[in-house]
Amino acid sequence: MDNASPSRPARGRSEPRPGAQAIRRALSVLRILAAGRSNGVPLAEVVQVTGLTRPTVHRIVHVLIEEGIVEQHPKTGRYAIGGQVGELALARQSRSPLLAAADDVLEQTLQQVGDTLFLTVRTGNDTLCVDRRIGSYPIQVLSIEVGARRPLGVSSAGVAILAAMPTAEAKKIVAANEVRFRAYRTSASTVLEQISAARRRGYNLREVGLVQGTKSISTWIKTPDGRPAAAITVSAVRVRLGPRREQEVAEILLQAARTIEQVIRVSSP
Repeated sequence: MDNASPSRPARGRSEPRPGAQAIRRALSVLRILAAGRSNGVPLAEVVQVTGLTRPTVHRIVHVLIEEGIVEQHPKTGRYAIGGQVGELALARQSRSPLLAAADDVLEQTLQQVGDTLFLTVRTGNDTLCVDRRIGSYPIQVLSIEVGARRPLGVSSAGVAILAAMPTAEAKKIVAANEVRFRAYRTSASTVLEQISAARRRGYNLREVGLVQGTKSISTWIKTPDGRPAAAITVSAVRVRLGPRREQEVAEILLQAARTIEQVIRVSSP
């Protein structure tokens, strides 16, 4: 007879892992703070967006402060991502396959369009601007800086990424971000309409950009497994994107996105 002690039954997939809820809540708080960048976010806004109670958010934030992950501005009282996060990020020095694949393609695309070019990636229910290229045209649209984080659905790139997802998945993310949309003067219904229009068009067109008097076009990028992971965006003053040039720029962006996808596919193990 085998003397080995009986093994524990395997944990079911539906059974929650111990401590998972606390970790997810902390990550939710961190994502909200990341959107505030250096200016930070007031505690009341974190409470509103996360849907957690004020005592819960207060407890999470102060544990993160003790660990150096979050900082509180002494003058404004707002909370922001702490310096420890940057130090932790240094542990990963290699570039992602997406950024490596996009580098040359973005430069070539920039030469073709002459207007500001952005590369935005999906991170959870948010978008993150990871690259911005300044074109040769005298008037450039610098609406978003590298490192800017937005809820998926707010920016032109975010709508493009959602448009490339299955309908049910996109609706789920829009519902999750609905409260956050208020700070950006949009709504879930508006975002869903924009997603539908982008699907019909094959790319996203933002008639009114984040800056008044501008216009944006975004095309999505998918990973080898078919999931939308990023978007390329051209933002320009409206006079630069009339109907004829709009189509030309869209075709350039679509080709750039397919080229990046192909490079990632070839370089993937």
